[in-house]
Amino acid sequence: MKKILLVIAFNLLFIVVTIAQTAIRTKQFNAEKGLAIQGYDPVAYFLQNKAIKGEKQFAVNAEGITYYFSSEANKNLFLKDYRKYEPQYGGWCAYAMGATGEKVEVDPKTFKIKDSKLYLFYHSWTNNTLPKWNTDEQSLKTKADKNWLSIFH
Repeated sequence: MKKILLVIAFNLLFIVVTIAQTAIRTKQFNAEKGLAIQGYDPVAYFLQNKAIKGEKQFAVNAEGITYYFSSEANKNLFLKDYRKYEPQYGGWCAYAMGATGEKVEVDPKTFKIKDSKLYLFYHSWTNNTLPKWNTDEQSLKTKADKNWLSIFH
């Protein structure tokens, strides 16, 4: 009987933690109406090294955040290990996260893959933060990691 109660308690704890994690993600991630990366396929960045719009028919919800994929194959890769393909800092601008700790919108076409991680950047016709990130990447990444931890907890 004690083993059954322990299993039930463990399962309840797991459910509570999962619900809490989903709530934090939906609040802190850059996802308009729950859709991440403005509908771009997160797996395509890694496999094709370019931003490719996903399709609604290949949608996946990962703990409250919806991603679109350009193919069933990319969707299936994501399902195997979705955290591997999610953008860093909840999909907010990596440069801004490091420089000021702010959540700044991105241009999904302005990105960098480094150490098997996807980083997205703000880019307008007057300001591209990717070159700024590249000039001081290690310091900005260290600061961004710390800043994101203070936001995403």
